[in-house]
Parts: sequence; C-alpha cells; structure tokens
Amino acid sequence: MITIYHKPTCSTSRKVLQMIRDAGHEPHVIDYAQTGWTRGQLLGLFSAADVTPVQALRVRGTDAAERGLVGADDDTILDHMVQNPLLVERPIVCGPGGVRLCRPAELVAETLRR
Repeated sequence: MITIYHKPTCSTSRKVLQMIRDAGHEPHVIDYAQTGWTRGQLLGLFSAADVTPVQALRVRGTDAAERGLVGADDDTILDHMVQNPLLVERPIVCGPGGVRLCRPAELVAETLRR
C-alpha cells in the first residue's frame, strides 16, 4: 500500500501523485490540509523519512517567517505544524521502499521500490 500526504493545489504534489499512478499504483490519498496532523503522526513520519522538523518546514508560501519559525527549535516548529498543517513541506509518500519527503518529485521512485 502506498499513501501520499497530498495538497491538491500544489503542483509538486500533483506531479508525485501522477508519477505514482503512472507506475501502476492507486495510492491512499490524504489531503492533510483538510485532515491536519497530530504531533505523534509528524514525529513518526519525520523519523521514518529521516528528516527533522526544521528540514520539513515549508517556508515558501506560508507565514513561517512571520511566526518566527525560521531558526526555531524542533518542538516549536512541531507545535506550529499541528496548528497550521500547511507549514509541512509536501508531499510525503509512504510505500514499500520507505517514507520520503518527495522534493524533488523524483524521490518518489525510492518509495515505490521494495
């Protein structure tokens, strides 16, 4: 099973979703902007993807700088990510090959391999 944490209005997220489908998979799609995150969920995904909250912080197109998150510690960033799901970089894909923050989009190939 492949799961994509997706934002439908994001061109990279749409590209990754299409790449998964082009590879012959129909993933479980979670619109995280609608469902939100829990702290535990983010910690688990980040750990599996081997990224830190700092690395997974989306600054472009968000109010991260205004919130003082650029240069903030992981706990502060996580708190804000739970409050505002769009502060998480996208897309995150879970598959047989592991979990990846798929930026660039081509990283999705790693999640499709066993």
